[in-house]
Amino acid sequence: MAQLFNVHPQNPQSRLCKQAADLINAGGIAAIPTDSCYALVCHLDDKNAVERLRRLKGISEKQHLALLCKDLSELGSYAKVNNAQYRLLKSVFPGPYTFILEATKEVPKRVSHPSKKSIGLRVPAHVVVQGLLEHIEGALIATTLQLPGMEEPARSGWEAQEAVGNDVDLIVDDGEYCGAFPTTVIDWTADEPVVIRVGAGPLTGPLEPVSIEVQEEL
Repeated sequence: MAQLFNVHPQNPQSRLCKQAADLINAGGIAAIPTDSCYALVCHLDDKNAVERLRRLKGISEKQHLALLCKDLSELGSYAKVNNAQYRLLKSVFPGPYTFILEATKEVPKRVSHPSKKSIGLRVPAHVVVQGLLEHIEGALIATTLQLPGMEEPARSGWEAQEAVGNDVDLIVDDGEYCGAFPTTVIDWTADEPVVIRVGAGPLTGPLEPVSIEVQEEL
């Protein structure tokens, strides 16, 4: 049975964030709220935890996982970003977007796409996630908490507990509902960015001219 941490939605207790991060740093899998919906997370460098997360979600190594980063400077450690990409990323992050970019050598091969050598990256605008990342030794691997058979992603701590309470080590509950949609996903591994999933992030401002080619599976 997962441990349950109840944190304040606007001012998450640093003590609890550190305790949660310690469990993740030690190899645990957690269900946490984000600026889109609940996500399953584990440490980037923990091979066993990443494999366990994939089994729980029911996805293969050919499907992208996302890295949760504190800010753009940390994101730059894991993805190759040119000037045009940086300007667009800076205009939308932090926010409910996932950008698929060319991975750097800092990213373990087991979590990058096996043929494209790419990785999904996020800088979430959620105080609980940011509170956790302050104590994480590196980045978090994340995937939407929507298991096979679930009609929509988990949006609250109790929904997360109902879905994965027996399969994860920790559930972080801020007492509020997240959004109903996962992130908007934008693939920028070619010359121009392409939206491959329309989600919580609006396609306005600098994203209005971006092409859309929605894919059924990511």
